[in-house]
Amino acid sequence: MLTDRVRASMEASVLCWLATADSSGQPNVSPKEVFRAFDDRHVVIANIASPVSAKNIEENPRVCVSLVDILVQKGHKIMGSAINVRRHTDDYRKWVAPLLPIVGDRFPVRSVFVIQVERTVEIIAPSYLLFGESTSESSQIEAAEAAYGVRRLPAA
Repeated sequence: MLTDRVRASMEASVLCWLATADSSGQPNVSPKEVFRAFDDRHVVIANIASPVSAKNIEENPRVCVSLVDILVQKGHKIMGSAINVRRHTDDYRKWVAPLLPIVGDRFPVRSVFVIQVERTVEIIAPSYLLFGESTSESSQIEAAEAAYGVRRLPAA
């Protein structure tokens, strides 16, 4: 499920957006900065300060995670079911492990949202579809750098 392309999207994304809904269907979208692929079927997201997301997952486990490389303007949606693994549970240490090198001592991880991936879909900016061959990843990067006054760091 989590192919190399989806994993590359995760690595290229600074934030992901977690969409949840409560038991009445009221949606909530919240940015998350600490997330990783756990294995081929699970994504883990640190709950640092997300009481609404945690409550919604308890009421309605259906979620969607969006990841977009903002300069290339491509990414993926990851859809599935989530559980909220709290600190006092037996398997918390297992699920939080890939997040700890990212978070370090900066934030307390209140719990871990564990998403069992059911489906992934590519996200692509409309300009790729509307302007065809005249739109490339490098042209998207150049346009985004000019528009937002940012520069992509060279690969390490």
